[in-house]
Amino acid sequence: MGFGGSCGGCGFAGGFALLVVLFILLIIVGAACFC
Repeated sequence: MGFGGSCGGCGFAGGFALLVVLFILLIIVGAACFC
């Protein structure tokens, strides 16, 4: 939970960026499996 705890607002931004990266990775892996 203390990944971005040192700065106040960028903990949410860091979590959102991590979620977007994981989502893109999931799409790439899914496309690789389908092709």
